[in-house]
Order: sequence, then C-alpha cells, then structure tokens
Amino acid sequence: MSSNTVVSNAATKMWFGKALNPRNNSLNLIRLILAFAVLVHHSWPLTGAPGELAFSGETVGGWAVAGFFGISGYLITSSRWSNGLGPYLVNRVARIMPAFWVCLLSIAFFFAPIGYLVAHGTLNGYFTSPHSPLNFLISNAFLEMRFYDIAGTPLNVPYAGAWNGSLWSLYYEFICYLIIAALGIFAIVRRSRWPLTIAFLLTVIAQANVGTINRLTNDNFDVVLLLGLLPFFFAGSVLFVWKDKIGFHWLPGILSLLIAFVISSAIPTWGVQASALFVAYGILWLSTVLKQPLLIAKNDISYGVYIYAFAVQQLLAVFGTQHWGILWFSVAAAVLTVPFATASWLWVERPIMRRVRGSRTKKVPAVENAAPTPISDAAASVASVESAKVKAGPVVG
Repeated sequence: MSSNTVVSNAATKMWFGKALNPRNNSLNLIRLILAFAVLVHHSWPLTGAPGELAFSGETVGGWAVAGFFGISGYLITSSRWSNGLGPYLVNRVARIMPAFWVCLLSIAFFFAPIGYLVAHGTLNGYFTSPHSPLNFLISNAFLEMRFYDIAGTPLNVPYAGAWNGSLWSLYYEFICYLIIAALGIFAIVRRSRWPLTIAFLLTVIAQANVGTINRLTNDNFDVVLLLGLLPFFFAGSVLFVWKDKIGFHWLPGILSLLIAFVISSAIPTWGVQASALFVAYGILWLSTVLKQPLLIAKNDISYGVYIYAFAVQQLLAVFGTQHWGILWFSVAAAVLTVPFATASWLWVERPIMRRVRGSRTKKVPAVENAAPTPISDAAASVASVESAKVKAGPVVG
C-alpha cells in the first residue's frame, strides 16, 4: 500500500513549509554527527574523567539518541507504510542484524583477544572462560545484550568489564520496528493521522507515570527504558503521517528547538520526552537546510561509527591512552573508528541492502536510501546488564 493511503488521494495544501525531499537532505550527515556525539559522551566514563556534560538530566549521548530515534521514527514509518509486512521485516533485519553480527565477531576475535593478551600475557583460558567468545556470540546474537565482557576483559581500564556498551539500545530500536510493523497491519492506522498521534501522546503520558508503571511491571527495567525511547520514535512517526500538512520551514524549525529547550528545562522528570515532537521536527528541519558532502550523501557510515566506537575506545584504554585527556582520546578514537565503520558500510551493510532490494520486484521508495542508524547511547555496566542500562540509558539517566 502506498504511503499516500495515510491521507486522502485528493490534493492537499501544506499549512507551511516544504516536504522533506528524500533525495536532497542531510540526514546521513546529521546521523554521523550524532554518532560521534555518542563517542564523545562515552569518553567520560571510559577515561574515568569527572564532569560529564549534561542538560536537563540527559548527557550529550542521551540527546544524540533522542535525535536518532526521532529520525528513525520518520523513516521507519515511511518504510512500513510503503511496504507489505514481509518486505518491511526483511529490510529491517537486513539493515541491522548482519553488521551487528560482524561487530560481535570482531569483538570476540579481535578486540577482546588483544585486551586479554595485554592483561594476562597469554591467551590461555580465553576460549574456556564462563563468558567465552562463543558464549558472547550466542548469548547476544539476537540484539538483547546479556553480558558485555569476554573472559572478564577489558581489565585495568577505568570502565572495566564492557567491550561495547553502545549495543544495548539496538534491542529497543528493533522493538520499535516491530511495534510499527504491528500497527501498520490495521487499515485505520494507515489511513488516518490520529492513531499514531494518539500513540505518541500516550507514550509521553506513560513516561510521566513511569514510576507507577514500573511498580505494576515488577520493576521490569526493559519497560522503563522502552518508555523513555518510544516518544522520540513516535514523534518521528507523527511527523511522517502529517507530512502532507506539516512542511519544514526555518521559523517553526527554530521555534521547535527553542520550545524543546524550554519544555525539557521546565519539567524535570518527563520534560525530555514531552519535547520529543519538537526535537524531531527541529532535527528533520535541519536536514533540509544543512548541506552534506557528496561522499557522505552516498555513504552512510553512521551505524558503523556507533557500533564500533565503544570497542575502539576500550582498546585504546587498554593501552593507557585515557591519560591523553578527553579531547585527544576522543580524536584518536574517532580517527580509528572510521576505518571500521567504512569497512562495515562497504563490505557488509551496503552489499546486503543492495542484494535485498535487488531481489524485490517492488521498487523501494527513495526515503529508504537513508536507512536509519539504529542507535543509541550507552556505557555498559561492569556489574550486570541491568546496571549497564541504568548507567548509560539515554532517557532515564
């Protein structure tokens, strides 16, 4: 079913602004900036430095994640509204899973062995420890990160016991994919703007009452984290279903960012989520005015930057580079992450997506060419998976 079924086929006039041009925007550049913002955010815990930057209870990485989910909501809803359930799910799995699996493999057989060798002087015991490389691969294969160390490494670093804390959020990203997949089954949701608009409002209300919901779900932390992220994803969805009425213009774009600032500042517990619609609009508007280099327009390495940066930073810390300070540690990590991200894009992500799209008879809309980076913020915990999520949760602080 065409995305046009979300509204009447009759020609309509936008209230203001212009539509987001799927072939002329800077979403790749914005996602790349957000991915590097997460890298910088992680430099604080990974170097043991105090005074991490934050606003309204959220770190730099947390706000980057908010932006990621807003962009993702817009693009993923477009994908779902333009495809049947089967092709949609195939696209989503192909976009997120293969690169994730290769990342797990690289951690198990490149990053962690080096860390283990530096710590112990030998690889004896590496493959037979309780959290062995094989156990790491199998336990985490379906996005839900059950543990973050391999054979107890990394050791002797400021943030020990976690090779890649960024990966935890991919599980919640995929849950958002499944939610929009399920909602898209219903004709009323696809034909009317209001179901997703109401869904967004309900997620904000749920976040405002997260304490009560937490008690009713027996302190299920997955629910808490998901409720913190859903408003941003649904904010993007709302902007998509209203796209024939609400265009992008500099005045509401600037006002949206200012309103987001005021709301998130004024409401201490759930203001961040209440500002989600304005954050999403502001970021999507920025993509219509910022210019991006042709190289970035054709190559989206933001997902690779996100999934490899943490491991690169930890490997740097294994060799003591955290003493360089936040700035140079971040610069070194960024420079060394780019080759991994580029390889992921050129050898894994792009070839698989081309193969998937080429096997379909129905042409994928242009907006799919800007497949969102499943992202998020996170510094994983040493003690457990749950404390990892608490430590670096992008919206629950």
